Amino acid sequence: MKYYVTADIHGYFSELEEELVSLGFFEDKEPHKLIICGDLFDRGQEALKLQDFILDLISEDKVILIRGNHEDLAIKLLNGWHRGSYRDFSHHVNMTINTVCQLTGFTVDDMDYNSEEVGRAFLNTPYIQKIIPEMIDYYETEHYIFTHGWIPCTAIEIGNYSKEYVFIPDWRNADEKMWNSARWINGMEAAHGGITESGKTIVCGHWHCSFGHSRYEHNGGEFEDNPDFTPYYADGIIALDAATPASHKVNCIVIED
Repeated sequence: MKYYVTADIHGYFSELEEELVSLGFFEDKEPHKLIICGDLFDRGQEALKLQDFILDLISEDKVILIRGNHEDLAIKLLNGWHRGSYRDFSHHVNMTINTVCQLTGFTVDDMDYNSEEVGRAFLNTPYIQKIIPEMIDYYETEHYIFTHGWIPCTAIEIGNYSKEYVFIPDWRNADEKMWNSARWINGMEAAHGGITESGKTIVCGHWHCSFGHSRYEHNGGEFEDNPDFTPYYADGIIALDAATPASHKVNCIVIED
């Protein structure tokens, strides 16, 4: 099977479409699927176009959706809606509220004056009712594991913002809490901390690729000094988050396995 693999689209549908066109995704006559390693929405302004695109792919059985931390944020927002979660700073800075507005047509002011109607409208969007339920924690082939942040592991703070990672052999059977935590892990940091799977390459998103290029290759800075947002490759890892708001690109690679 041929897989086109991307991550962290964050509502930038045009950038995704441009990348898929350049790789021949739409013209490919061989069996193929798009794998999206989490974080569909919340930053760009094309949530409706992206939602429609994902729904079409689902109907054609041409997409594998991995759950990201921003999907978790959407569910957290809904679960706390009756307590006024739409006012929480975290949902504004992470731009979950931006997605609510785009997918429902309501404004931020509407949430204060007509919160119940807005919450119900968001709950009934295809994003919540169809797309998120299609999502899985990871997808595995013979040689690859696809996930969002990283596979579940234990991260121990050791001071000065440093972490020591401990491998969990039975990570595939991790519970919901552990997967929720794993979606926030910087995969590049974890991989260099020794958390990899023997005989496999883990393909992830979540953390901007320029981190790996800067930290481990000394190639540019993370967001200044000529940052490199192209996919990051190292032993046991391919990272894909292009930091699209900064790079104006969506990374996508092609894998046959």
